Parts: sequence; structure tokens; C-alpha cells
Amino acid sequence: MNRSTTRRLRVIAPLAALALAASACGGGDSESEPSGSESSDSSGSESESADSGETFEAADCANGSTSADTFKVGSILPLTGNLAFLGPPEIAGVGLAVADVNSAGGAAGNDACFLSTDSGDTTDNSVGNGSANQLVDAQVSIAVGAAASGVTENIIGTFTDNEIVQISPANTATSLSGASDYYFRTAPPDTIQGGALGDLLIQDGRQRVAFIVFNDPYGTGLRNVVQQTVEDQGAEVVYGAEGDGDEFPPGQTTFSSEVTAALAAEPDAIVILAFDETASIIPELEAQGWDNANSYFSDGNLADYSDSFDPGVLEGAKGTLPGADAPDEFRDRVSSWYEDVEGSALDDFSYAAESYDAVILAALAATRGEGTDPNTIRENMRAVSGSEEGSEECTTYEECVALLEDGTEIQYRGPSGIGPINEDNDPSSAFIGIYQFDGDNVNQFQGAIEATSDEASQ
Repeated sequence: MNRSTTRRLRVIAPLAALALAASACGGGDSESEPSGSESSDSSGSESESADSGETFEAADCANGSTSADTFKVGSILPLTGNLAFLGPPEIAGVGLAVADVNSAGGAAGNDACFLSTDSGDTTDNSVGNGSANQLVDAQVSIAVGAAASGVTENIIGTFTDNEIVQISPANTATSLSGASDYYFRTAPPDTIQGGALGDLLIQDGRQRVAFIVFNDPYGTGLRNVVQQTVEDQGAEVVYGAEGDGDEFPPGQTTFSSEVTAALAAEPDAIVILAFDETASIIPELEAQGWDNANSYFSDGNLADYSDSFDPGVLEGAKGTLPGADAPDEFRDRVSSWYEDVEGSALDDFSYAAESYDAVILAALAATRGEGTDPNTIRENMRAVSGSEEGSEECTTYEECVALLEDGTEIQYRGPSGIGPINEDNDPSSAFIGIYQFDGDNVNQFQGAIEATSDEASQ
């Protein structure tokens, strides 16, 4: 099976030039990881404590409840660790979806509840392992998470062995495509994001690209796709290429030697693929004379750095983030849920939409199959995402349930904008947002392109 990626000419905001370039070339075959995705100012601008006009309450799971009598939603998302900034929007997405399922009468006749656990990160696998076992013991219907591909690679066997559906809203590692019959995701694999990031570099005229990348499935996988994309279009990777052994270990805190080596290769662009380590890489680049307007980011580090660096340090730098620009109404509602239940409004919406859609898809699968147990959900996930011929598109849980009750096959199309789930349990299409940092070191949404991942026999 040879995987090819095409980026279709469907543009949101002023990105016509990028879309034209993107539609003309294919992506690579590797992987990446999280902020995964969601929309809008990625981690940027503050939600102005928007009030949706609704009041939300926690839907805690009762003692003794199981997937046999409850649509029991567990989450294994980063409350601690180097992706903890993704925790609030992802948790809010799950919580809002649970609330919407309950307000529409539940799933397959059962109420929905929410049990939240911590995934941690790959620096301490005991956190994720413990949480995975906790969700197995709790007999959840689904486990939403993890955010980091590396964490999922460590826990996927636990959920698969116990026949529990795992749905990640943020994993993008291509190594996870088709990894398990029980593993799904609502974020696109890095064949899509990597191709878009590579096309962005080419559109900007970059011909000598360096990578500063950590040795993590997300980092190396995404690097491989970007590298293939730029090389296929005539550019050269001058440092950090696949096979050169220049990767650094996750959690490293000093980067003098890596930056020195990268700059010695005389790049015209540096792609930084890392998580929290980015906060140490940027000052070292600046100290050694690099203009960070020529730096590029991805979902794992496309954050708000207004409190981290002096104004202007990142001005002009660009990055990519899986996900469409979420509608204001969705942002208001998801932020209101987090404020009502957790006590503060959201200031980051990364992967909130993908988290929301993970739960809604599973609830619709339960409704279609008339059961909230994991196997019923697994057997119906692709169908409710639109894989069945003649499916009718619907955009809310309540609307989709009404169609199912009338015997109509559906394609749920939620705020994340993903297409039907394919045979690898990946989205068949997704949006990739393009961002640029302003003078306050806040990433601002510039536009998005829709990409489609197709599989064809060699």
C-alpha cells in the first residue's frame, strides 16, 4: 500500500498562493504529533471570558457505573508535563460534548458521564500507564487521548488488550495509522501537516532548511514528511536530516551545540520540532544571531510566547496547526463550559474541536449500534463519520440522532471539519491552519487549506 497525500484547493482566508502550491504536490509518509489541532489562534489570544448564555455543570461518573449502563467517557489528557498547555481546551471539548449528549437525551438511551485522568508525557510513562489502567478498571465506553503520540504508543496496547475504544484528538504520528482496531483519531496524520509545512517553506522561497528536532515519534516523523516535501520540490536539508543523528533527547534544556551546528550549515530557514524545549531553543538562536522571523513551528510548539520572550523576538515566524478555524459560537460555548466547571475561561483552543468531535462521534456510534459498550462503538464509528454510501450530512448531535432514528445513514461534520474516518481509522481529510507570530509573540491565524489523505495500491 502506497500512501499519497494531496492538498485540495479549498482555502479559508488569504492563502490562495499556498493552496495553489499545495495542490500541485504530494506529501511524504511519516508522522507527527499534537497541538495538535484545533483551530484558531492556536494558543494565542485570550478568550474574552465569552458567555454563551448557557450554564454548565460537571457530569461526574457515579460509583459503580460501567459502559453497560452509561455512556462513560474517560479522558487521558495532559494535566501535567510538557503538553499541559493542551489540557484545558481538550478537557473542555470533552466536557462540552458530554453536556450536549445529555441535553439531547443521552446515547443509546443511557446518560453520559465524564471521568478525567492525566496522561502526563513521555518523560514519565508511569503517569499514562496508571491512568490507562484506571480507565480500564472503570469500564469506560471510550478513552479520549492521549495528546502526545509517544504517550499513545506506550498505552495503546492496554486499551486494545482490554477492548476499549481509544480516540485521540491530537495524535498525528503516521506510525499510529491502522495501529489497532480500537484506536481512532480526529486529528490528521502528519502526512497532511508535514506536507503543508513543507509547502509553506517552499512558498516562502526557502531552499536551505535546517531542523532542530527532538528524538520523539512526533518530532522525527513530522521532520521526515517535511524533509521529503521540500526535497521533492528542489530544496536542500542542510542540518538535522533523517539519518544524520542530530536529534536531541526530550527534556533537554541547553542547546548551544545544536544551534551552533545548525547555523554553521548556513540555512535560510530553521524548523523547530519540539515541545517545551522550544522555550530554551529560541533564546539560544537569538543569542547566536539568528533572526527568528526565519523560524518555523508546528502544533507541538505553536504557543503564545508573549510572557516568555521580549516583544518582537518571534515576529514574522510561522507555523502550522491541524484544524479549521473554529466558529466563534463553539469557542464561546467551550470556554463557558471550562469557566463554569473548572473556574476560568480558556485562553487556548488547540484541539478543543477535535476533542469535542471525538466524543460526539462515539455517542453517535453508540446510538446507531444501540449500545454504549466499546465494541458497539468501535463497529459503528466509521459509519457515523460518513463512510456509508448516501450518508446525509449533519452538524449537531441532536440533528444527527434524529436522522439515525429515522433510519438515515449520516455523516457527522463537526467543528473540527474532518472528513469520514478511513480504513486506518484516520480522518480522510482535514484542515491545516497557517499562523504567523505578531510583535507580541502571539501566533495569529492567517488561513487554512484542506488536505485529503488518499490510499492507493502500488
